[in-house]
Amino acid sequence: MATYRFFIIAGVAAIAIIGILTVLSLTKGVISTQEYQIDVDPFKDPQNLFVTARVMIQNTGSKPLTNIVVNFGNGDIQPLGTLEPGQKVILSPPEDNSLQQVVVTADNGISIIKEYRAPPKMVGMMGS
Repeated sequence: MATYRFFIIAGVAAIAIIGILTVLSLTKGVISTQEYQIDVDPFKDPQNLFVTARVMIQNTGSKPLTNIVVNFGNGDIQPLGTLEPGQKVILSPPEDNSLQQVVVTADNGISIIKEYRAPPKMVGMMGS
C-alpha cells in the first residue's frame, strides 16, 4: 500500500512541475525582469523591383516607456510618445530611406542601435 501511495505522490508532483514549467515558458516576454527595457527588430526584404521594410518596437519592461523617438537615418525621425508594458508597434520607414540602421531612444537611458536584418534567400522563393 505504501508503494502505491509513493507512486501517486510522485506522479502528482511530476504533473505539478510540468504545469509550472509550461506556465513559465508561456509567460516568457510577459513577465519582465527589468523596469525599462525595449526590443527593436528592423527588418528589410529586398525583392527584384522593390524593398519591403518594417521596424517592430516592443516595450518588454515592467513600466511604461516615455518620449520614444525612432530615427530611421537620413534625417527621418518619428516620435512615438509612450509604450505601455507589453505594447508593440510596427512602423514602416519612409520610402527613400537607405535602410542601414535604426536608432530608438527613450527616457530612463534607453538607446538602442540596430542594423536592418534580411531573410536568407532560398531557391524558388520570390526575390531570390
